[in-house]
Amino acid sequence: MKKLLPAIFSLLLIIAFIIYLFTNSHKEEVPIERSSVYVASDSLEAMVYREEDSMLYEYVTLVRGTPVISRNIEVEINDGEAVFTQIELEEITEEGEAPTVFYIDSSNLTGSLDNVVMETAKYVRTPVTVYQNSQDAQISGFLKKGTELSICGYEGLQEDGTVEMYRIDNPGNEGYVYAKYLADTQEEADAIYSQIADIHAGREYSFELYGGMPDSLDWYPVSKPELSTGPLLQNARAMYITAYAAAPDSIDTYIDLALSSGANAMVVDIKDGALAYESELAKDLSPTSYQYSFLTEEQYRSSIQKIKDAGLYVIGRIVAFNDNLYAADHPEECIDSDVEAFLWPSAYSRDCWYYNVALAEEAVEKFGFDEIQFDYVRFPESAFYMSDTGLTDFKNTYDEEKGEAIQNFCFYAADRLHKKGAYLSIDVFGECVGAYVTAYGQYWPAISNVVDAISGMPYTDHFGDTDTWTYPYTTIYEWAGVAAVRQSEIRTPAVARTWITGYNTPYWDGSVIYGNTELIDQAQALYDAGLTGGFIPWNAISDLDKYYEYSGVWADQY
Repeated sequence: MKKLLPAIFSLLLIIAFIIYLFTNSHKEEVPIERSSVYVASDSLEAMVYREEDSMLYEYVTLVRGTPVISRNIEVEINDGEAVFTQIELEEITEEGEAPTVFYIDSSNLTGSLDNVVMETAKYVRTPVTVYQNSQDAQISGFLKKGTELSICGYEGLQEDGTVEMYRIDNPGNEGYVYAKYLADTQEEADAIYSQIADIHAGREYSFELYGGMPDSLDWYPVSKPELSTGPLLQNARAMYITAYAAAPDSIDTYIDLALSSGANAMVVDIKDGALAYESELAKDLSPTSYQYSFLTEEQYRSSIQKIKDAGLYVIGRIVAFNDNLYAADHPEECIDSDVEAFLWPSAYSRDCWYYNVALAEEAVEKFGFDEIQFDYVRFPESAFYMSDTGLTDFKNTYDEEKGEAIQNFCFYAADRLHKKGAYLSIDVFGECVGAYVTAYGQYWPAISNVVDAISGMPYTDHFGDTDTWTYPYTTIYEWAGVAAVRQSEIRTPAVARTWITGYNTPYWDGSVIYGNTELIDQAQALYDAGLTGGFIPWNAISDLDKYYEYSGVWADQY
């Protein structure tokens, strides 16, 4: 019996081992329920943690919107104060290895890209246009600096986690705003960019002009883009072309002259009172303008394409607020004053903003303009008298100063045109280089800070009754010196591309002939004073004989 006990014990062990193998060979592992999710956050990134000795340690940050694999296993930390989810990161796991497990706060995961942006509030740092939707230029409202925004969505998630636009649902202001003009806190939104604002603070004319104060303008530097469609022309020697000159039977002559004389750009009218072509958009928004179009769309397209094929940079010019045809269709958008009898669409009018910018967008899409130049971005010359009487209704819906309205239009136009792949330039009176906001709302530094190119109009016979036209170099040099100072007073100035006098002077007499010498003197004065962005001779009718007369201005080296 004693000899049998070891054998029996060995047999029992063998049986137990067989049972163990049988049991475990049929035991099914509980599968891990993986799912594809996205990182969400109320900031640009969310923290991912690694586990070591039952402790979590910060490991890496992931940009919101990053896809990850959730293992759907949650771990509570500190008695439920925080809940973390196990995730797998494919970009960290080497090929052929088992997935490495990491942890992320469960609130930072979502199953939908629509929910990866978790902000619920933002604050307006720079006054913002509220858009009806994220696709076009239609305006639903306007919000001033310091306004708290209720965020309910977004559009355009970038690789770094930033968004292009936020969707807001503020009472009476539902729509979309550009994220770049917003701040995270009320304190940040209320702050001013004092490094620049302090330079301009308190500047005013010797008496009240009613244009506003520089203190009310926005001085945050606006970075200038380099668009994928091509670079901004930095040193322009441009030729101005009216709608008549752009006709198919005449444009070839202008192109030949431009190429033979050394011009590198053309400024072509899109709208100067009448439209250059039969715009379908204008047909709806301003039928009177459509009625007085010069060319068919096909004729205009043919001419613009010829200019582009010649290798010239093409700038489309749009007269914005001095538009009697739009005014005839929309008197409700015009200034109502006993000072002037004419109808002038108000620069406060968002409907007029939309019409002009939508027209610009249409022209860029249809004809491929490199740049859009807006002229008459201002209130009328008589704005001082209109304001001084106290009897004028400027249709100031959002309680803006005139200078604010002009700068805010520039923000709006720049955002829309950059999105379409075109640059923005603005024409301004020569006077606006003064250290005050003009009565019509223009102040050089506030506009230059926002747009890509700024085009002053210091015509030599527009400086008063003093004979400044006989001495074009001196007149332009002195003006350009002041403009150069204004350019130095901001961090992100536009390219200064100047209109020069391309007609016999003075305009009311024309006794002083302007030819090569007078044009070259003006251009040289600009460069000598530090305005190196180029020039455009102004001749209201694109007089071909006159262009031949001073064609040397485009070829000269400055």
